[in-house]
Amino acid sequence: MRSSVRRPVLIGGAAAAAVAAWWWTDAAPYPYAQRWLLDLPLPFLTNRRLDALLGARPGERVLEIGPGTGLQALHVAGLLGERGRLDIVDVQQPMLDHVMRRATAAKISSIIPAQADARELPFDDGSFDAAYLVTALGEIPDPVAAMRETRRVLKPGGRLVVGEFLDRHFVPLVTLLGYANEAGLRPSAWLGPPLAYFARFQPS
Repeated sequence: MRSSVRRPVLIGGAAAAAVAAWWWTDAAPYPYAQRWLLDLPLPFLTNRRLDALLGARPGERVLEIGPGTGLQALHVAGLLGERGRLDIVDVQQPMLDHVMRRATAAKISSIIPAQADARELPFDDGSFDAAYLVTALGEIPDPVAAMRETRRVLKPGGRLVVGEFLDRHFVPLVTLLGYANEAGLRPSAWLGPPLAYFARFQPS
């Protein structure tokens, strides 16, 4: 009888220890060696909700910062059509290479990679119709600088969508609103619960 009670306790303790280890060792940027975790869909951060706020349309030019393994990139690129273009930016070249291999396998040719720091984007002012970051902003050392740079490369009336999910680098919505205000962006909509949300901003 004791062993049947003790085993669930031990298993539960091991699971808790694993979660704690992941939480405290979670690195920024997310290491390529653990890329398989980035392919796991996150509750509430669905492509349907991203679409609802980003509103990507055929022929537009869109920017993704921190594409990970391409979970959103392949989807968004498909919405842009043959005349559209999705630029992806990451500080890790292996991540970009991974996305491009997946794009090639899916016969998607509208994704253009660039290895760069989100705080110094290699694009001209007003280059993009829209931009988005999904669970990436909290991994950037200066989130306000990244949002300010993203605002710079957006066209007047452009859209920025930020997706956040509770992890060690989570950015609460109230904190994000403060960052946006400093960067000259105003909120226009958000979806999802406080611990897993999308928020949309536009240049002030």
